[in-house]
Amino acid sequence: MSQTSIKTAIVTGAASGIGKATAKALRAAGYRVYGTSRKPAPAADPGVRMLTCDVTDDASVAGMIETVFGEAGRIDLLVNNAGFGISGAAEESSVEQAQAMFDVNLFGVVRTIRAVLPIMRSQKGGRIINISSVQGLIPAPYMALYGASKHAVEGYSESLDHEIRGQGIRVVLVEPAFTRTAFDQNLVRSDTPLDIYETERAGRDQFLREVMTTADTPEVVAKVVVTAATATTPKRRYAAGPVARQASLLRRFVPAKAFDKSFRKQMGLPQVP
Repeated sequence: MSQTSIKTAIVTGAASGIGKATAKALRAAGYRVYGTSRKPAPAADPGVRMLTCDVTDDASVAGMIETVFGEAGRIDLLVNNAGFGISGAAEESSVEQAQAMFDVNLFGVVRTIRAVLPIMRSQKGGRIINISSVQGLIPAPYMALYGASKHAVEGYSESLDHEIRGQGIRVVLVEPAFTRTAFDQNLVRSDTPLDIYETERAGRDQFLREVMTTADTPEVVAKVVVTAATATTPKRRYAAGPVARQASLLRRFVPAKAFDKSFRKQMGLPQVP
């Protein structure tokens, strides 16, 4: 089998967590896999080639895509996983902090896709999987900016899929719920905290610590990514794991008032109409 006949995948944010598990799972599924991280990092698997790439930098992204295409001769799959969250009330983050997160979570996705589309178009095919979140469907308190970034990724992905589907390229969303990674430990704290939110914010943090003990493993999400990557006719979005599937169904079918009341109770918020 020639090198150019082997499907090639890129996974951003592959140094740990979902990205690392996804790179390993795609390698097991037969892909030639390139993982990226902002700083040099070991590979998830001996067969995964790690590249340094800062998704907030146009030249870094272009250089990474050029390296992959130069070595592999094709790019069949792009998994946009790089991202981070900010923990705090919406008004506790400065505009500058919000912009920094959107530069990774949204504009990092835009940069990598813009760089890879000409290659996929010349091949007359390709697939892009954007790792969203259940918060792209159900925004949670004290994660407003993170939820907003994932809503933006969802809207961007749906629009883009309509635009490029006729070129043989599909865009798919994978939506995990709570996943056992270092995500909660690596949450960036809001840079302008206010005393009025301290008690509720602490309660949300405790809820997050507790739910992470029973959360899905990154491998659960990675398996869904492989399904989305290899499906002949992919769905627009895939809920990753039982909690994400349940949340998606509840949001769609439970009356809004009942859902709101139940959600506030789960989050430890007062039952204010």
